[in-house]
Amino acid sequence: MSDLTSLGPTTVPDDGLLFPEESSEGEPLALPGRLRALSAPRIRSRAPRRVAVTPPAALLPDEPGLFPWLAHRLAPGEATLWTGTAPALEPLLELVYAGSARTGHRISLVEGANRFHPYRIGELGRALGLDATETLHRIRLARAFTAYQLVALVDGWAAEVRRHPADLLIGHDLPALFADAEIPLEERQELLRHVARALAGLLREVRAPLLLTLGPGGFAEFPGLPDEGPPWCDLVTFARGAGTLRARSLRSDARLAVVPRPAGQHGIEEYGDGSPEEVVAWDVPPRRTVRRSRSG
Repeated sequence: MSDLTSLGPTTVPDDGLLFPEESSEGEPLALPGRLRALSAPRIRSRAPRRVAVTPPAALLPDEPGLFPWLAHRLAPGEATLWTGTAPALEPLLELVYAGSARTGHRISLVEGANRFHPYRIGELGRALGLDATETLHRIRLARAFTAYQLVALVDGWAAEVRRHPADLLIGHDLPALFADAEIPLEERQELLRHVARALAGLLREVRAPLLLTLGPGGFAEFPGLPDEGPPWCDLVTFARGAGTLRARSLRSDARLAVVPRPAGQHGIEEYGDGSPEEVVAWDVPPRRTVRRSRSG
């Protein structure tokens, strides 16, 4: 997946595929109460807030252009949720691991699905000009193998970050282990609600952005997260289209597409409520054609 490191602006057609939170008529599906406000501009309180050690935009490099788009959707003391299938999410998540290391920051990761691939992440670090070993040393990983282990890890996460400070917290597919048929449904729901409350407590103590990932089911996979979990920065849905990887940010209603170019290059573009036919990249000078047209 190292080819994602060559992203740049391009012209992007909207293939018209629906995101999981849209109905067949194109209307948004109902969202939990605390998340409806994300689609409108947020009004921040004037009360003083503790300043984060690391500004969100500095968490990732300025290039390629995908990094600022992702970093803009992270905020200290708030959670950002990514939803989508593993093939859509995980290459970008691995790129975030490498990009954060490239800017000299540290990640505290709780892995709930046992899908951490150090060799791929190390190769991405090399593609960004960083030694693979240094890339991995900047990720402090806690991996759970049972649902009860994961509960214990999240309960102790704040103490862990106090001992080993991190600039970005990531919880990868935390509900995955709770799908075990041996865990009764009522206990499963109560445990996940406990985890949601523990995440809220974590961000009250640790002023760092929290990135959570879930599968296509979104909040249905994590009872308690919308209503009892941490305050929200954004919800970003990823989906694969025809030759594209598409992302939709709920808070700003911004969309992004990664599309293939000739010669192995890629491009990205952000768009909102403009033309559904085509979006032309900004700050891109007109291109001269190779062949000149001739009259007659």
